[in-house]
Amino acid sequence: MNGEFTNTYEDRTRAASYAGLEFPGTYSLAFRDLPAIIGRHVSGTRALDFGCGAGRSTRFLKALGFETVGADISEEMLARARERDPAGDYRLVREDGLGGPALFDLVLCAFPFDNIPTMEKKAAILSGLRRALAPEGRIVNLVTSPETYLHEWASFSTKDFPENRTAKSGDRVRVVMLDVEDRRPVDDVLWTEEAYRETYSRAGLEVVEVCRPLGRQDEPYAWVSETRVAPWTIYVLRRG
Repeated sequence: MNGEFTNTYEDRTRAASYAGLEFPGTYSLAFRDLPAIIGRHVSGTRALDFGCGAGRSTRFLKALGFETVGADISEEMLARARERDPAGDYRLVREDGLGGPALFDLVLCAFPFDNIPTMEKKAAILSGLRRALAPEGRIVNLVTSPETYLHEWASFSTKDFPENRTAKSGDRVRVVMLDVEDRRPVDDVLWTEEAYRETYSRAGLEVVEVCRPLGRQDEPYAWVSETRVAPWTIYVLRRG
C-alpha cells in the first residue's frame, strides 16, 4: 500500500450511511467492555476521541462522564457529528498534529488505525497522541483483529474476498458492512499484533493490557463467529 493518509468516510454517501450506525451486532462487542477497561486504567476526565467519525464514540465517552474533544480528518464525518451533537467539541485534524497544548487523561482511538497505512505513518501519529497524554494518561486503541477478515459475522461479510486469506501485515483487506445501507466493500489495512507491538515501541508507548471481547450466548444477537473468535482487539497503552 502507499503511504497516503486517507479516510474511507470522506465519501459523502458513505459518511451519511455510517452516521446512523450506533452499536448493533458485532459492533456492540467493540464498546461493551470499554467502561470497565477505562475504569481500570484511567483517572481524570479529559478525553480525546481521535478518529471520531460521526461522533458515535465521542458521545459514548461523554455519557461516561468525560469532557471529550472529537477529532477527525474527514469534514464530511465531522459535519454529521455536529448534526447529532451540536454542543459537542469536534475538530478537524491533519497529519501535522492535533494542535493546541491540551493534555488528555484518555485518548480513545476507535478504529482509525484500521485505515492508516505503513508502520511509519502509524508510529508518527501515535507519537503525537503520546505527546497529548497527561503524565498518567492512557491511550485505548480499538482495532479490528486480523481474524475478522477470514470469517462471517453478524455485522460483516468477507466471503466475497478470498484474497483476504493470503494477506500479510500491511496488505489491503476488504469487508462488507451489513448494518448500513451502503454495501460497497470497505478497504482496511491488515495489521497483526506483532506489528502493532513494534509500532507502539517505535512510538514510545508500552502495552499494559490487551482485551479480546467475545460474544455471549445471553446477548440479544444472532452471533455467527463472535462467540469463538474475537472480532476486535483493545490495546491499553501508556508512555514508555
